[in-house]
Amino acid sequence: MSHLAQSDPAVAKQIENEVSRQRAGLEMIASENLVSRSVLEAVGSPLTNKYSEGYPGKRYYGGNEFIDVIENLARDRAKELFGAEHANVQPHAGSQANMAAYFALAEPGNKIMAMDLAMGGHLTHGSPVNFSGKLFAIVPYGVRRDTHLIDMDEVRETALREKPRVILAGYTAYSRILDFKAFKKIADEVGAYLMVDMAHFAGLVAGKAYPSPFPYADVVTTTTHKTLRGPRGAAIFSKIEDRLRRDNKKNLAQKIDFAVFPFLQGGPLDHVIAGKAVAFKEALHPTFADYAEQIVKNAQALAASLMNNGIDLVSGGTDNHLVLLDLTKTGLSGKEAETLLDSVGIYTNKNMIPYDPRKPMDPSGLRVGTAALTTRGFDEDELTQVGEMIAHVLHNATQKDVLEGVRAKVAEMTQSHPLYEGWTYVTPGGE
Repeated sequence: MSHLAQSDPAVAKQIENEVSRQRAGLEMIASENLVSRSVLEAVGSPLTNKYSEGYPGKRYYGGNEFIDVIENLARDRAKELFGAEHANVQPHAGSQANMAAYFALAEPGNKIMAMDLAMGGHLTHGSPVNFSGKLFAIVPYGVRRDTHLIDMDEVRETALREKPRVILAGYTAYSRILDFKAFKKIADEVGAYLMVDMAHFAGLVAGKAYPSPFPYADVVTTTTHKTLRGPRGAAIFSKIEDRLRRDNKKNLAQKIDFAVFPFLQGGPLDHVIAGKAVAFKEALHPTFADYAEQIVKNAQALAASLMNNGIDLVSGGTDNHLVLLDLTKTGLSGKEAETLLDSVGIYTNKNMIPYDPRKPMDPSGLRVGTAALTTRGFDEDELTQVGEMIAHVLHNATQKDVLEGVRAKVAEMTQSHPLYEGWTYVTPGGE
């Protein structure tokens, strides 16, 4: 029995329940993944005890000599992994990373051009209920009604008309490749910074299964826990020099660092930074490229299977790790579909589709991803089966025998791909 099980059995039991849920289910939420035991050890280490305001060599507290080594390892590995000039690994989450990047590049009230949340963008890309929409003048762009693809000619026309300070490329529910070169050309034409939020596809970039934004972007933000398969957290990358030279007092790297600390955050989460360092090393291993390639192959197999079984997909397929289902013809809402799939052990999330007539909390779409299943070792044949299972559930929502059959198949598949074997917090039958 663990120390936690002895001291706080109520919490230990719920952790055990969650580990069991992850083991026994098909985790297909596109923003989730499964970290290695090495990452778990780092994040669960006594590094959580330390306070380390500042940066390596320039801390406000003493006793940081070992913390400095770890953070420098994380920064150096991150730069090597992505070919970046500068890396800040302190942001606690993607929202903080984006906020810091905005304040490094712009002033409150400046125009920031970004993908509309309703079209596949992110909450921090300008939603009116988010700090980004309240502090900056957001100029949204979307996708075409006929193809559900970003129209770069329309993006250019909007940028020329609005003259934004920052143009942001990135998404949470867009299943295609972004044209970073075209975004950069537009940014140059209007005198804007180009910022890329690669939170969803960072692991694919690291594994060279998706184009890199680094030759083009002034600033790149990312979370570390999606396709990158690290701990929950974030990082910011940037060029060192400010090509637009809007503030000669600091270069761009200095602006990023100042925006994170002292402007936005206090002490970093040293245990999480250690987890990031471990994850970056894992992503530098040659086998990570195979993993990234398999994520995309699995997503494309899943997409083909869903379409072959009568499910419509936004944009008609995928080039990355995620697939966005349009459930209109099934008669189910995204919320209903999510709940239904939850009941058989397939975990997804409801999501708006472009030009969705329904509300965000009960939309017309469902978003699924393949990063976590790929981590567990699933291949294209198995994702083809998963697509068939999802379609079978959606087409037979009230048929209990169908749901039972899929539930049994989920159990069979997960048992074939064990997760965290031997990991336990409580003794069998313990409370």
